[in-house]
Amino acid sequence: MAKRESTFINMVVTLFAVTFIAAAALGFVHDLTKDAIELAKMKAENEAIEKVLPAFEELGESWKVPVGETGDSLEIFPAYQGDEMVGIAVKTFTNNGFSGYISIMAGFDTSGKIYGYEVLEHEETPGLGSKMNEWFRNTEKPNQNVIGKNPEDFRFEVTKDGGDIDAITASTITSRAFIDALVRAFEAYKGNVNAISGATE
Repeated sequence: MAKRESTFINMVVTLFAVTFIAAAALGFVHDLTKDAIELAKMKAENEAIEKVLPAFEELGESWKVPVGETGDSLEIFPAYQGDEMVGIAVKTFTNNGFSGYISIMAGFDTSGKIYGYEVLEHEETPGLGSKMNEWFRNTEKPNQNVIGKNPEDFRFEVTKDGGDIDAITASTITSRAFIDALVRAFEAYKGNVNAISGATE
């Protein structure tokens, strides 16, 4: 049997077939796993809320507040012990990280102090920017620790920019981005806490 000659058309058809099969396989895997991924994200979010707030019995209905004119939004989760609000968690973000997007769950008590935070998502450099999840809650180094501090009484900027917070060593960009996300969360808290409190009285 004569050997089929390799032609440009044959190569294009083969390449198209391989690409089509690969795309179909990726689409199938995505459809198969997207629900599981979404559930895992929701679980991580709920666990983060519990970590960043004082003890509470239930969460009120969450809602989103817009951020500027970008179409982005922050999500707010009020928490209650009985009829009393004990704090608000804010799912916040920044796009200013060294590698771009960073997502954080920040918790505030009713006085506006940061009760806790958890980094939900980031792609910062391992061993440098990735230290933010622990760096900013180091109780042995008060100038690193943001827990218990109110952004209205404390300059939420890195010391290099005239603020009160020590940046992660060799990761000033990540530190600025982290603080940017916290300040954005505080603004959302401040803009909504009175309305939430008033609704429960």
